[in-house]
Amino acid sequence: MLRRLHSLPGLVSALLVALVGLTGAVLSVDPALERLGTSLPAGLSVAELAGRVARHYPGAEQIQRTPSGAIIVYYSSGEVSGAARVDPASGAGLAPYAPSAFSRWVKELHRSLFLDTAGSAATGLTALTMLLLSASGIALLLKRVGGWRRLARPLHGSRSQRWHAAVARLAAAGLLLSALTGSYMSAATFALVPDGTRDEPDFPATTSGGAPLPAARLPALLATELADLRELVFPLPGDRSAVYTLRTARGDAYVDQSSGALLAYRAHSGAREVYELVYQLHTGEGMWWLGLLLGLSALGAPWLAATGATVWWQRRRAKPRIAGNAPLRAADTVILVGSENNSTWGFARALHDALTTAGRRVHTAPMNQFSSRHGAARHLFLLTATYGDGDAPASASQFLARLAAAAPNPAASFAVLGFGDRQFPQFCQFALDVDAALAARGWRRLCAPATIDRQSTQEFARWGTAVGALLGHPLVLEHAPAHPATTALQLRERVDYGREQQEPTVVLRFVAAPAPAPGWLDGLLARRRLPRFEAGDLAGIIAPGSPMPRFYSLASGSNDGVLEICVRKQPAGLCSSYLHGLRPGDRVEAFIQPNPRFRPTSGKAPVILIGAGTGIGPLAGFIRNNSGKHPMYLYWGGRDPDSDFLYEPELRDYLADRRLTQLHTAFSRIKDGVHVQNRLSEDADNMRRLIEDDGQVLVCGSRAMADSVRQALDQILAPLNLTVQALRDDGRYREDVF
Repeated sequence: MLRRLHSLPGLVSALLVALVGLTGAVLSVDPALERLGTSLPAGLSVAELAGRVARHYPGAEQIQRTPSGAIIVYYSSGEVSGAARVDPASGAGLAPYAPSAFSRWVKELHRSLFLDTAGSAATGLTALTMLLLSASGIALLLKRVGGWRRLARPLHGSRSQRWHAAVARLAAAGLLLSALTGSYMSAATFALVPDGTRDEPDFPATTSGGAPLPAARLPALLATELADLRELVFPLPGDRSAVYTLRTARGDAYVDQSSGALLAYRAHSGAREVYELVYQLHTGEGMWWLGLLLGLSALGAPWLAATGATVWWQRRRAKPRIAGNAPLRAADTVILVGSENNSTWGFARALHDALTTAGRRVHTAPMNQFSSRHGAARHLFLLTATYGDGDAPASASQFLARLAAAAPNPAASFAVLGFGDRQFPQFCQFALDVDAALAARGWRRLCAPATIDRQSTQEFARWGTAVGALLGHPLVLEHAPAHPATTALQLRERVDYGREQQEPTVVLRFVAAPAPAPGWLDGLLARRRLPRFEAGDLAGIIAPGSPMPRFYSLASGSNDGVLEICVRKQPAGLCSSYLHGLRPGDRVEAFIQPNPRFRPTSGKAPVILIGAGTGIGPLAGFIRNNSGKHPMYLYWGGRDPDSDFLYEPELRDYLADRRLTQLHTAFSRIKDGVHVQNRLSEDADNMRRLIEDDGQVLVCGSRAMADSVRQALDQILAPLNLTVQALRDDGRYREDVF
């Protein structure tokens, strides 16, 4: 519901929101420009200013003080009228004054779209829409990242989703303030709320009628500080019944031109003060720094409109299209899907097709449609993502309530498959909640709940193999989520390890491939650059003959000039065999999948790097880029130091130049061999000291290794009343496991 509340108004009003945002950003510069070179002498009264101005402009008709403090005099000389910006210290003119025609044009476009009342109504509705979008967007963002405490952490999702959320994180507060104040001002324009600007003091019935005194000697003007002045209107020359009109920050008054007494005064009402505060907060007039901040936020409006529309279109394209979906009444197998952005439906479609090929009658539907009729099938599969901090995704938000109202089917079995990202504290939590709720209601498990990290096609295929064995027939699951456009890479260098042990590992370093064909574009294309990436991001490579990419953690950043991966050859591994067969000069196609949650945070706190096998790749990249030589400690496990001590020369160099503080290695296939978790336990005192110094931990390697490391660290941290989960919740424990 919250997402619909955000996306539908955004789509309808995207162009107007972008236009209002752009024009608001342009107008936000005006207060800052006006503020330049403006200063007011301390303690100067309105009377003194009026006297000085009158000496230089005998035909002065009006003096205005702008919110930024600039003093403008409007005057006439004979039949010529003019306006000038004056120096308050002397009253002398500084420069002719003429409001910018461009600013006036932009302001009219911003306020009414050049359509008078109808345009003002349209921009008012746009402000209300922006208010709704800002409030719902902040709520969605907090839900997405898991609360205020995690708001500054790296974002996850597609490129458009990340950019949309990243700009929203910076601009949402400013847009919310602009939308709120703009809505109020629009309501005041149409008299829906009072603004107090029409409250004038009663015009005096009589005046003293005496000879006019010089403005510099009038008591009411002497008692008014220049800092409070808004406007002073001079009486008509020769008319002794005319008066001065004085408008100040506190109220408005009429002043007798001969006695200088206040003839009438009306203080500003509460409504007037509220309106002027709202106006100041909306325009930044009088607070130029706020205007610039709001302008920067307003620049985010067109970007948010564009990326929001892109995210909506991507989500729409990913909507489920299940061919051969059996009617529910005839189905013996039901697949229920919980998804926020529709990406889980691709995996559900692959499962649907595989089960249908195996001869089953399969009905696939959103989890929100669950009822006792779905539970009547022999097998129930639930594939669901988790949204935000362990919450249900959009298409599963009603599932648990529906489950509670449905009678269980003891003859049916169920299996739950969760999709998520292990870097989130509540990894696949909703899937686990669904599994527990089904079991608690008396449903029978076909297998324990399983989880898929970052849409891993390999994990999905392995799950299918296990489920197929339980069902009694092979279940081949292949689904490759859509990936970005690939970049052509050329292998520049390879470093081989472990060949003599028949367990080869290779470090591959690629550069951007030059243009493959000669021609007049050859020289230009040959200078193609690597895509942007950082150590710890992932390179997706699709081997010939495989529909699915295999992901490898990057051991370099694009600033290093190479794309570097570390690959162990797997038995029957299609992609690893392909990569091991490459020779310098060979080409591959690859794409980058950002992995912002797996990299050290900035700062001088110690970094503890833990890995085994090829998991050293991104850890070596982090050390390589430790140009500030902050404390870094590496604990790494290999098999044999004589055959597969990966990155040994580089690590020795990093120790020598202090990019690496300490190196602790563990080799398992030598006499008295140990594993990396043993090294952690041996160095427990140092580990505790580093953690107490706000140290952060990054772990890369196999899932089994990561489990053993977590167990060892929980024991090490027990005297500190800390756990790995507590570090994870604090953003100080990050994993990239496979």
